[in-house]
Amino acid sequence: MAKYLIIRFSSIGDIVLTSPVIRCLKEQQPDCEIHFATKIQFKNLVENNPHITKVYAIKNEIDEIVADLKDENYDFVIDLHHNLRTARLKRKLKKPSAAFPKLNYQKFLLTKFKINRLPKIHIVDRYFKAVEKLGVINDNKGLDYFIPNQDEINLADFGIENSFIAFAIGAQFETKKLTIAKMIELINQLDSQVVLLGGENDFDAGEEIKMKCKNVVNLSGRLNLNQSAHIIKQAQTVITHDTGLMHIAAAFNKRTISIWGNTVPDFGMYPYQPNNESNYSIHQVENLKCRPCSKIGYQKCPKGHFKCMNNQDIAKIASAAKV
Repeated sequence: MAKYLIIRFSSIGDIVLTSPVIRCLKEQQPDCEIHFATKIQFKNLVENNPHITKVYAIKNEIDEIVADLKDENYDFVIDLHHNLRTARLKRKLKKPSAAFPKLNYQKFLLTKFKINRLPKIHIVDRYFKAVEKLGVINDNKGLDYFIPNQDEINLADFGIENSFIAFAIGAQFETKKLTIAKMIELINQLDSQVVLLGGENDFDAGEEIKMKCKNVVNLSGRLNLNQSAHIIKQAQTVITHDTGLMHIAAAFNKRTISIWGNTVPDFGMYPYQPNNESNYSIHQVENLKCRPCSKIGYQKCPKGHFKCMNNQDIAKIASAAKV
């Protein structure tokens, strides 16, 4: 029986995007055993995946798990992170391995010089380059996300109606988010109940939005990630920035309204619904010379004007989001 190790240390969206590789590897080699190495804060993203036998998680350094990984005696290591840390881990394991094309040089050209040499290919399809040697191919069935029973949410417990819009208001970086004022403007143009999702840092913003909008439920900071995922699973439509919850929405084939600020879909991380691309819409300010300013984001606009979000067509986004 072949035993494989998949490495993806972070973050939420990137790990969700590994799920097609995991599924296809297991379904196309049903006798294999798949292990997954990640950071401990992201362990819950993969520990409920029925295709994965074992999860190894690090708190700080890869040395915490190297001895255990060596004992596993893997047949092949699948590197879906592809950085210096994973290179060091692979050297220590001394096993056959493959990684995916990360395209850092092309991203550098786009962010620094606005020269776009990126291929028109989603990162999921690039991930599959790491399993080509194993004969594994993409089944084009999209993403997976598995929610444990204990994290399933009863909508009535939170006063949520049967038909509602989930709005993932958070993001790791401020330049990937609409301003609070713009979110309020957007929600006030919607007819449905809106449920706000985000982390603890988004709670105060959610309360301000709730105070200035009608029929809003603020669950930011009140749910864990799996519980937020279950809210998304039950929503009719999901409004989201370029964040991990966008990819969770895609995993449930949700009608998704995707709002982009300083990052761009050309990086290859737009909603992945290969058999239903009409199910999502991309909203971005076109022809900004400063965009993209980063492949990740900043805590404030480097130019000071924040046109990539301040100039968003809110009425168009609201029209796309209406159920």
